[in-house]
Amino acid sequence: MSTSSEFTATTTAGHEISVVLPANLHARPAGQLARATAGFTSAVQLEHAGRTVNPTGVLAVMGLGATVGSTVTVRAEGPDAEQAVAALADILATAE
Repeated sequence: MSTSSEFTATTTAGHEISVVLPANLHARPAGQLARATAGFTSAVQLEHAGRTVNPTGVLAVMGLGATVGSTVTVRAEGPDAEQAVAALADILATAE
């Protein structure tokens, strides 16, 4: 007996990294994070001090209140999660 079924397979991966900020999370790096996030299809989140935001909004990122020496966690889930986390972690690690 043979049955045929059609389905669409998707790969969903999760990835996470924590970064200690070298500078305050102000408008310039927040804008860089927002622009970078828009280029990925994965769902991305930033977390600091118990607050979680979607980094596509500059004001949301700045609203985290992360300052120099703070730890920010980047999480992503989706087909390009690893690339999204790596890109955002790089922005956070080099914030000036």
